[in-house]
Amino acid sequence: MVDQPNIIVGLETGTSKICAVVGEVNAEGALNIIGVGQAKSRGVRKGEIVDPAAAEEDIRSAISNAEQMADVEIRSVFLGTTGAHIRGFNNRGVHPVVSADREITEDDVRDVIKNARAINLPVDHDVIHTARQYFHVDGQPGVANPVGMLGARLEVDVHVVHGHRNRFQNAIRVVKGLQLDVEGIVFNGRATAMAVLAADQREMGALVIDLGAGITEYVLYSNGILKHSGVLAVGGDHVSNDIAIGLKIPLARADRLKIEHGTVAPIEARTLTLANDNGLSGKEINLGHMHRIMTARLEETFQLIDEAISRAGLRDHLRAGVFLSGGGSRVPSLTTLAEEVFQMPVYLAGADALNGATNVLQTPEFNTAIGIVKYGANQQRPSAASGSLLGRLQKGFGKLIGRT
Repeated sequence: MVDQPNIIVGLETGTSKICAVVGEVNAEGALNIIGVGQAKSRGVRKGEIVDPAAAEEDIRSAISNAEQMADVEIRSVFLGTTGAHIRGFNNRGVHPVVSADREITEDDVRDVIKNARAINLPVDHDVIHTARQYFHVDGQPGVANPVGMLGARLEVDVHVVHGHRNRFQNAIRVVKGLQLDVEGIVFNGRATAMAVLAADQREMGALVIDLGAGITEYVLYSNGILKHSGVLAVGGDHVSNDIAIGLKIPLARADRLKIEHGTVAPIEARTLTLANDNGLSGKEINLGHMHRIMTARLEETFQLIDEAISRAGLRDHLRAGVFLSGGGSRVPSLTTLAEEVFQMPVYLAGADALNGATNVLQTPEFNTAIGIVKYGANQQRPSAASGSLLGRLQKGFGKLIGRT
């Protein structure tokens, strides 16, 4: 095993699995996926750490598997984050141009973006992302790059994603306990969109929905920029729980039934006799009833997202359609159900514009971790992180999460 330059690792700590993906940036700047490792997740619920010891062990296993496949030594990761505490909204920053000649400089751009970030968040929250949208110069909208223009008043529209500081720190602390540096953190929903959307799809307008085990994330792009994001505290585990309650069977058995026989397509009424399992020998299951239970939960999930983007006035921006990702997107006929709700084309998403193991790139469960790698590849690695969210978190933990 050798240490290699230009290696970027994305780590997703999900509810059902821990996933580490290794990418390598070649001499031409292209990103190749060269390794992947995963482990069953035992210490994460609804996308957040609830058992640090179990999570640490599972992360160690996933990292080790990724190292073996890629033949590299992993020393740092970009860490994905999610949870019901994460919020996204649009904001506008304002900055007066005070130079004598009124020419807008890079410093003015930095200042107006800083002002856009200076919002009244809860005291225990931090900003994860400030995604730049458009600038306004003296009221002129739609300016992509104002540097060099003349103006007295510079404004910028941004999409801000923020969340609870301590809940980020919990995940960072676990990773640091493995003697791994955390290069940066990224909202999983944004990472998924980076993995699956091509530039023309972001330009046309697209909604990406990632259906995880404990959490559903969604982000919307239009005109090439991030316009909207959100998190629902529902996922595949909730579908399994609904089945368990509706059919009066143990949760583990309900989860297996969902995987083996689950669908949201209309089916003829038929029964399934359970084998000897947890005292359920001979119990008959109505698969039509299970279909109705699954359809109700997933349809409600899509309806909640549809209502959110409609309230934001963005529904008509989706000329490229809707893209489903995550393990929950594998439910048979789910794209058809989503099309009925959104009334537009819906696609099962795979990783876009990358080289590497085809089976990984075409597997929706790996999209988020691949997107975290892409995010990392797009970031400049500063010598000090004191001005970033990660730097503030590191400062708060002192030596515990300081750079190694």
